[in-house]
Amino acid sequence: MEEFSNRPDQIEPERSGEQNTLAEPYSPYPLISPVAAAFLGLIGGFILYQFLGGLMTLLIFGFDLEAAPVNGLRFMTIIGQFLFIMLPALFFSKWIYGDISKIISLKLPNWKVLVLFVLGIVILTPLLQSYLFIQNYFIEQWAESSQFINSIKFLLDSLNELIEKTFGNLIRADNVAEMILVIITISIVPAICEEIMFRGYIQRSFGFRFKPHIAVILTALFFALYHFNPYGLIPLVIIGFYLGFAAYTSQSLVIPIILHFLNNFFAVVLYFLIGDDELFKSNVTDDVALNTNVVYFILLLFLFIVLMFLIRKNYKKTKIAQEI
Repeated sequence: MEEFSNRPDQIEPERSGEQNTLAEPYSPYPLISPVAAAFLGLIGGFILYQFLGGLMTLLIFGFDLEAAPVNGLRFMTIIGQFLFIMLPALFFSKWIYGDISKIISLKLPNWKVLVLFVLGIVILTPLLQSYLFIQNYFIEQWAESSQFINSIKFLLDSLNELIEKTFGNLIRADNVAEMILVIITISIVPAICEEIMFRGYIQRSFGFRFKPHIAVILTALFFALYHFNPYGLIPLVIIGFYLGFAAYTSQSLVIPIILHFLNNFFAVVLYFLIGDDELFKSNVTDDVALNTNVVYFILLLFLFIVLMFLIRKNYKKTKIAQEI
């Protein structure tokens, strides 16, 4: 993909003598460096959500989380997302930059752009599922021929099993009311809170010091690492990049929030269709299924690349129209 072009609201700070000032009219003097601000959000959000949120869960439900009421854990997840991810992003945006609305933009997007991006996530979901199958197949082959790789795979499988248990408990539903709560917990709340933090506060902060594509890539990498999913690391980076590209192109968080919701919603639907054994499976040895997934991967990748060019073409037309 060609490098993103700088936009007026994504320009790098201008230097004036020995004093650095942001060219943004709403925030000429941020309290700290934008890069430091981004890492403050990353570290603060990570510590608050993963450790403080985990501590609160242990204090309320004890160490045997499997015996804890699953709806209680879902409500704790929702509360943790709002308190430890979204709220810090809003607080840091106001405290450091002075104007939340200029960092966290929720303006309505062009409907044509929205449709194109939604088509992209519809293609990207099965594309990454095929990639995961191919990736895990070759990891399995390498593990059989190398003791070192096998040792690493053992550790990854242990972490993957923990993720499977945690996610599986949260996503399992026995009735319609519980299914609605699952969608709220897994799809709606993370889409809002994580996009405000990552594509909003963090990507915008990186964007004040780096070129747009660097800001998008950095945010995508940290977004993937934040989710603690070893086998899903590369797919998470790709999804994060796509969400960041959507945020940059539309200059709004509305499209990334919708895409994030759809991605998580598809995961919920996929879980109910194929079960947790298939969704989280890391031991793959089926040669016939490998060939099928390679074909799917190539076809879907081609469609996705074509769609990305269409999005870029539409973005350039919109940009030219805005400048006239």
